[in-house]
Amino acid sequence: MTDLAAAVESVAQLSTVWRAMVLDRNEKADVRDLPGLTIRWADCRFAFWNAITLTEVGVERELLEQRVLRAAEIMRSKQRPGFLWLFEDLLVGDVRDTLDTVAQRAGLVHAFPGTGMAGDLLPVPEPHHPDLTFERVTTDEQLMAYADINSRAYGFDVADGRDGLAGSALWKQDVFAYLALREGTPVACAATVEAQGRLFVILVATEPDQQRRGYGEAVTRKALFEGARATGLTRATLHATVAGAPVYPRIGFVPNSPIRFYTLAS
Repeated sequence: MTDLAAAVESVAQLSTVWRAMVLDRNEKADVRDLPGLTIRWADCRFAFWNAITLTEVGVERELLEQRVLRAAEIMRSKQRPGFLWLFEDLLVGDVRDTLDTVAQRAGLVHAFPGTGMAGDLLPVPEPHHPDLTFERVTTDEQLMAYADINSRAYGFDVADGRDGLAGSALWKQDVFAYLALREGTPVACAATVEAQGRLFVILVATEPDQQRRGYGEAVTRKALFEGARATGLTRATLHATVAGAPVYPRIGFVPNSPIRFYTLAS
């Protein structure tokens, strides 16, 4: 798969998975597909469920400015903050160097970087870690533990993560969501969900004081193992943060497009 094809796949996976996630959170969520822009905005406290991304290929400077301005306008119309996702490989080469300037003029600031990843890596062996046991999320209590780990790992208020996941039937039934427990206490979590013939990895997190012990990798492997066993899928995709970027290639993922996340300037 070419770099461009991988970037297009990555955008499509975001659009597909996030549509399900935000409608699960808010049946009146904004899930419009506009010219050059996909909106997936639940308008909830969990900022990851409030997203816009550019979708066109070969975007040049003038078009980039138009799309980013429109995205910023939409973001300002919402009650809750979220992110504009920009996949760099969709842009004409030298336009990437102007991204931050274009975003700044639209009233956006760079929040953090990410990387799209994918691979024909399934099935994976069933994982084992000497410190851990694994549980699938099937109860509200387990789902809240999953939300809380994500909140602490990403620096959100605990109430933010709970607003994103509380009461979700989707996460307890259709998502292959797993907790990693150390001596009975949840310390890490990961999930996979089927999307367009792929298994998408979502919301991987480890408690801040339990990181760098292999827990995130182990529970990600568990979610991939169980998801692949249930679906028979062979290809997996994800969007990695800086913390996760070194981990996923060890599982078999290949990095593709860099991603820049922007939010409204305060």
